[in-house]
Formats: sequence, C-alpha cells, structure tokens
Amino acid sequence: MARWEEVEAAVPELAAEVRARLDAHAHKVLATVRRDGSPRLSGTETSFADGDLWFGGMWEARKAFDLRRDPRFALHSGSDDPPAWKGDAKVSGRVEEVTDPARVEAVMAASAGEKPPAPFHLFRADVADVVVVRLGEPADHLVIERWAEGRGLSRVERR
Repeated sequence: MARWEEVEAAVPELAAEVRARLDAHAHKVLATVRRDGSPRLSGTETSFADGDLWFGGMWEARKAFDLRRDPRFALHSGSDDPPAWKGDAKVSGRVEEVTDPARVEAVMAASAGEKPPAPFHLFRADVADVVVVRLGEPADHLVIERWAEGRGLSRVERR
C-alpha cells in the first residue's frame, strides 16, 4: 500500500485530479465491510495532511467498527449533477486508525480542521488504487484513468 505522497510522486497529474474531485465536495461516500461480509455505505469527510489521506467518524460509529475489524475501504468523491458533471474520483485500500492524541492534534492542525468537540475516530489511508472517470473530448465518451499499486497507470475510453 502507498501513502498519498507516494501516489502523488508516481502519478502527479492523476493524483491532483483525484484530490481536486475529493476537495470539490465536503461529503464523500465511504464503503466498508460489515461483520457479515456485506457492504456498508456511510458519509464521511476527508482531508490531506502530512503526505496522507485522512478520514474519520463519530465516536463508536458503525463504519469505525467495520474498519477496525476489516481495514479495507473504498471512497467515492461525490458527483455533480449533469450537465455540470466533470467526473468522479475513487480511492481504495486499507486504513490504519490513529489514536495517539498528539498525532491526532497534529493531523487536525495540518488539515486546517478543527478537532470535533467529542471523541472521534481518525483513519490514515494506505492507498492501493485511484481512479478518475470523466468525459472525454469531445464529450461523447468516458475516459477512465487508473493507478494501481504494482501495476502503474492505465487509461480506457468507453464509447
């Protein structure tokens, strides 16, 4: 798995596009794995700090328990409605929960966020895969660009 800064070093243009799409909406959709193996979709917010992608959850949220048990995740950037739609970004991998209070404070300060008033869960993403789906030029097809750890960058056009 790669830290976000490693993705930026490997594919800077794609990483910038993914980050722009994630930053375009406050709320993203996070997929986790429930105890019974079925998927769970939850809202979340993300930030970038200290070379990593971060997200969290309210204290004792189901998504946090899912991630503690099975650290696999998939994250979707959120979408604009047509005709304003420019594309979506997706990130997947595994997380590590950060519980050290000093580290949590440093991440919150670096991401320009305020620490929530109550306890919360904070997760650092180890990235395995990033994808951007957008319209091509002319806007009669989709362009799908993907970076996967160990496989590099690929591009597919779907008409």
